[in-house]
Amino acid sequence: MDTTIILRARSCIGERTPMLSDCGALCGAACCQPDEDGQGGVYLFPGEEALFAEADWMRIQPAEFAPMLVCDGRCDRERRPLGCRIFPLTPVRGEKGWTVRMDARARAMCPLARSGRRGLDPEFVRAVRRAVRIIAEDPEGEAFLKRWMELEAQYRFEL
Repeated sequence: MDTTIILRARSCIGERTPMLSDCGALCGAACCQPDEDGQGGVYLFPGEEALFAEADWMRIQPAEFAPMLVCDGRCDRERRPLGCRIFPLTPVRGEKGWTVRMDARARAMCPLARSGRRGLDPEFVRAVRRAVRIIAEDPEGEAFLKRWMELEAQYRFEL
């Protein structure tokens, strides 16, 4: 996928974050920290790896699903990956096309997950939805979103 599509999607979100204030203050920026084994990170969208060739605050490691960016908890926020920008939301294909919902993986680390989308800044939710639809315009991007949705579904369970 052409990196210009990724850049358009990132631009769509801009500086918007899940809350009007710094949500990282609620949880100690848990989503920015690797686990105790130094594992964890965020999957890169197709074509996104090229945008991080010279970043010293992260490393890219191969993963079964897609290359994974693992940072040391201090990123250049303007360069952070699309997966970080959309969290704690995740793409989902609905009856009317692509939209977003709360990512099941967020439950383990994000205090915002309990409130669902209602607890997030509505402008952020709309911007992430637009970004996902931009990615879905590209066939490779849409295939990636479908695989992302299947991966995230593995973490869903009913209480």
